[in-house]
Amino acid sequence: MMQPKIGRAIRRRGPQHELQERKLSRYTVQITNGTTTDDEGMIGYDRPLRTFFLQAFPDPETDECALWLGAFIEEYPTLESIIEAARTQGYEVRGLTKEMMLAMLKEAGPPHPPSLGERLGIVR
Repeated sequence: MMQPKIGRAIRRRGPQHELQERKLSRYTVQITNGTTTDDEGMIGYDRPLRTFFLQAFPDPETDECALWLGAFIEEYPTLESIIEAARTQGYEVRGLTKEMMLAMLKEAGPPHPPSLGERLGIVR
């Protein structure tokens, strides 16, 4: 079974002022737009944002991605919604295995409460 790549970033301070880590599971997939292919596209689930994300075709100079979906809170709550959004923009995701899909669906499955910033109206 393919293991996800884990990205770590400091998210916020916990109730006892300890730093908590934010973990993102990311899987490498092939993404094509019909003329070019990115063999190192990334798909995954961002728990704090409660959205699936998809990134591909980074610019070699700026590292900005030509395809970057799932950067906002609850933007793509289902795996199907992000795959369909990519298709409407002319992209196809290939190499997404059953194990990858099950792992991401499992991670997205439990409900995640709104963050403190959301509850205070700072983040929308």
